[in-house]
Amino acid sequence: MIARVLLAAIFAGALSGVFAFAAQSYRVIPLILEAETYENAAGGASAGHQDQAQTVAGAHAHEQAGQGHSHEMEAWAPADGGERSGYTLLADVVAGIAFSLILTAGILAANRAISLQSGLVWGASGFVAFVLAPNLGLPPELPGMPAGDLVARQVWWIATVALTAGGLWLFAFRRGLAWMLLGVALIVAPHVWGAPQPESHGSAVPAALAAQFAIATVVTSALFWLALGGLLGHLLGRAVREPAA
Repeated sequence: MIARVLLAAIFAGALSGVFAFAAQSYRVIPLILEAETYENAAGGASAGHQDQAQTVAGAHAHEQAGQGHSHEMEAWAPADGGERSGYTLLADVVAGIAFSLILTAGILAANRAISLQSGLVWGASGFVAFVLAPNLGLPPELPGMPAGDLVARQVWWIATVALTAGGLWLFAFRRGLAWMLLGVALIVAPHVWGAPQPESHGSAVPAALAAQFAIATVVTSALFWLALGGLLGHLLGRAVREPAA
């Protein structure tokens, strides 16, 4: 049964990753490409950005100009067009499988009946924990937009995901006012602490473009997580079902 569960999780994650790439190609990726024109026009030397929750997982490497040097060092990046799209698709599939395995672990730990309907609930919970909660403090960033310290943002993001997931777990599987209050405290804690912010919010990227990107990434991530949860619920339900006598 373990092999069937793993295959179901991998297949659901890979298929959801392909779906995420298709959804991103419609709106998210064109916005990234548009933002890069502003970044290049402004001579931006920012590091590559990544769509977080469910994100555009393709690498965005940018030029790094060395002051006082006669040459420029340029980080490797896939060429625009088919190569870049191929790497983005690969990264989306790998991320989809990783999220699917995480969700599968949670489902098995809960030891509850799994179906298409319950899978959608798990997917929605994953969206809240991995996308919605972190985005409240760290909105999706386009290339050329300022950002706080990378390590500090990663630590805050991981802590927010873990605490939000823990709070949702208490809401779902514990009863009593004390557990509910603890769940609320876990979810609220990282936002009370506050996410790392850049020293300046000035950017060559228009605010309207940044707003469109934030909305597009949230919608795309929501669709990804619902697709993942539904597929995983359906396939896991079949994988753990006892064979007919």
